[in-house]
Order: sequence, then structure tokens, then C-alpha cells
Amino acid sequence: MNVVQPDLARQRLRRLATWSRAVALFRDFQVEQTDPDRFYGTMARDSVDQLQCLTPLSGAHVLDVGGGPGYWADAFAAAGARYTPLDADAGELALHGRVPMPGTVMGDGQALPFREGVFDVVYSSNVGEHVPDPWQMGDEMLRVCRPGGVVFYSYTLWYGPWGGHETAPWHYVNGRYAARRYQRRTGHPPKNDYGVSLFPVSMAAGMRWARSRPDAEVIDIIPRYLPSQLFWVSQVPVVREVITWNVALVLRKR
Repeated sequence: MNVVQPDLARQRLRRLATWSRAVALFRDFQVEQTDPDRFYGTMARDSVDQLQCLTPLSGAHVLDVGGGPGYWADAFAAAGARYTPLDADAGELALHGRVPMPGTVMGDGQALPFREGVFDVVYSSNVGEHVPDPWQMGDEMLRVCRPGGVVFYSYTLWYGPWGGHETAPWHYVNGRYAARRYQRRTGHPPKNDYGVSLFPVSMAAGMRWARSRPDAEVIDIIPRYLPSQLFWVSQVPVVREVITWNVALVLRKR
């Protein structure tokens, strides 16, 4: 499998990151609860578009860590990839009435049940903030990626506007306060419960992890959903934690 050279990959990622794409993603984000097929379908197709900036997907074996209810399976299949989803939560796999696809693996992203160097592409979208040790998960993603393969690790930043998920914006006060407030208002705890299924994670920590790995080359570290004209914010400490919203760490296994 031929991986795109880093300079060309960065150029392609920036060409893809248009204002119109950012606006479309934001519009669909607003209907996540009311029209999940539209929202997740858009997200899945956009994920495939981003990965195709990095490597051809036709014939590639892709591991999706936190694959959820199968929306990504359709998009990767359309691109010609061999797709293996993994999730730790059986409820997630059946979310929105969908049936888990054959070949779905139940497992923990922090201890992936695969041998070393199996996959051409290892992908994870918005899972890192839901595990106690996101960098152990990152290590595992690199372990199961073959030499020359691509790891795309994307997660939501705690200090961004959606860092508290459904408890936002009260996570800015305190994560536990935000969870208690949500429960008082709704009568049930949030799905993304601080300290249980939601943990604070920063862009700075992700950059340190990516750059510290001797077995990987950093292709790019980008604000995943922003237009390329705003990518500069990722270079500004503190500001990037609030404005970036979601970061994508893009690495190639050595």
C-alpha cells in the first residue's frame, strides 16, 4: 500500500478543509440527536475523505477503534477498504436501532485484542476523551499498525465548547458540577459522565505524545473541523485548547 508523502498529505488535508465543509459539518452537528443518520453519515464520509488524503483506502485493512453503530462501515466499504470495527460498549453498537455488522470486535481500546502490525490504517474518532488513559490507547493503535501504515487519532478537547458533551458549557465550571447539574435537570446522569465515561484531555498532551513516539513520524496535527485558514491556532498555547474544538493527530508508523 502506497502512503502519500507527508508534504503532499498536508497539502491535501488543507485543500479539503474549506469554509463550506466547516459550515456543513457544524449544521449537521446540530441534528446529531434528531437526525443521527444525517449527522453520522456526513461524519463518516468526511472521515474517509480525510484518510484518502493520506493513503489509498482501496484494499486497505482499516481498524476503527470505537466504531460504534456502523455508520463508518458503509463509508469505508464504499471506498473499497476492508473494515474492522472495535467497540467496548454493546449499547453503542446498537445505537439508533442499527444492527452490529458481522466481524465487529468487542474490546478495550487501551488493550487492543490484535497482534502487532496487522492493520494498514488505524483510525479513531472522538473516543480518546472517553477512556481513562488516552495515550495508552494511542500506544496500542500504533502497536497494531503495520510499518508504513497510518494512524489517525482524533478526539474532543476538554476546554473546547463541546468538551463537556451534553453537560456543556458547565464543564468550564467543573466537570463533576456539570454532571450533577445535568442530573438535577434531567433526572438521570449524563451518558458522558465526568470521571466515569468522560475525561479531560488537551491538545498539548496529544502533541507531546505524538512527538515523543520513536516508532512514528508525525505527518500532521490539525484542528479537525476548522477551515485551513484557522489551522494556525494549533500553534498558539491556551488559545488552541478553546478554539480548536477537536484535534486530529496523524502519524505514520516507522
